[in-house]
Amino acid sequence: NVPPNKTTPSTQAFQKTMTMSTPTTTTTTTASKAATEIRVVPNKKLYVSEPEPYWFGNDENPKDDPSWTNNNWLKSRFHFSFAEYHNYSNQDFGSLRVMNDDLVQPHRGFGTHPHANMEIVTYVVNGKLTHQDTMGTNESLGRGSIQFMTAGSGIRHSEFNHGDEPLRFIQTWINPVRSGLTPNYGSYCGDDGKEDRHNKIQHLVSSATNKKNGQEAPVQVQQDVNGYASELELGQTVVHDLPANSQAYLLCIEGDVTVNGKELHRHDACEIVGDQSKPSKLEIKATGTEPTENGDLAHFLMFTMPHVPGSGRRDL
Repeated sequence: NVPPNKTTPSTQAFQKTMTMSTPTTTTTTTASKAATEIRVVPNKKLYVSEPEPYWFGNDENPKDDPSWTNNNWLKSRFHFSFAEYHNYSNQDFGSLRVMNDDLVQPHRGFGTHPHANMEIVTYVVNGKLTHQDTMGTNESLGRGSIQFMTAGSGIRHSEFNHGDEPLRFIQTWINPVRSGLTPNYGSYCGDDGKEDRHNKIQHLVSSATNKKNGQEAPVQVQQDVNGYASELELGQTVVHDLPANSQAYLLCIEGDVTVNGKELHRHDACEIVGDQSKPSKLEIKATGTEPTENGDLAHFLMFTMPHVPGSGRRDL
């Protein structure tokens, strides 16, 4: 927690963001590739936040700790406006309201804080993430795992790296179908699906309210959103059919990939808007790899959702 009487404008912005309200706002031969619009969001366009340790109840940063890979306890890349980052040209993408790419150093984390009226999906890249909440949950999960919450009418939780190595995770906030839902927590262990995402696309997140064609993923959220992940060896290609009148947001987590020929490098993302009348074929190819817990790989995370005209960045 932020110590009393030490609240700064940035921490006020963060606390306000924690409880923000919901804004009103297999390959088939018929898939269309040419009609797909892909806009690359380069790493340099992401806002980088490195907050003071005490804002979240952490000790001071050590002067010289060989286990740390960054001088500050947290380095966070914001894909959309969040906390102290205000950009009216970059508010959301469809039902995605937040995507933060967080690097947390050993024995540091986010003290207990509130959330409300958001679906929160956290995908672990490296290290172990420990979640504890007011519903009695206490769980640690590693690479390829997901922790998710329906914050609903209100919940408090903490997120920590209790390990001796840095922790990286991607946290995504999704606007729910309505406010005031009953809070809920769930998780999926990445070790259970390691082969399902190796040179394949693993379906990890689906809608609890709109179950199309019996498609059901391990994680179900209160919105019409699907989430996928893949780890690719060099030169490998996977194909995904984006449904008609849909859009997607893809993050290159590790290595390098092309999406229908558009190049993405580590930390780059892209906004994808498909054909309005028929499915759109997405071909994602690994063009560069880097060492990971599971070998030399490229790695991406993608969320798909119904098309919302006018959503996405207006500053590219």
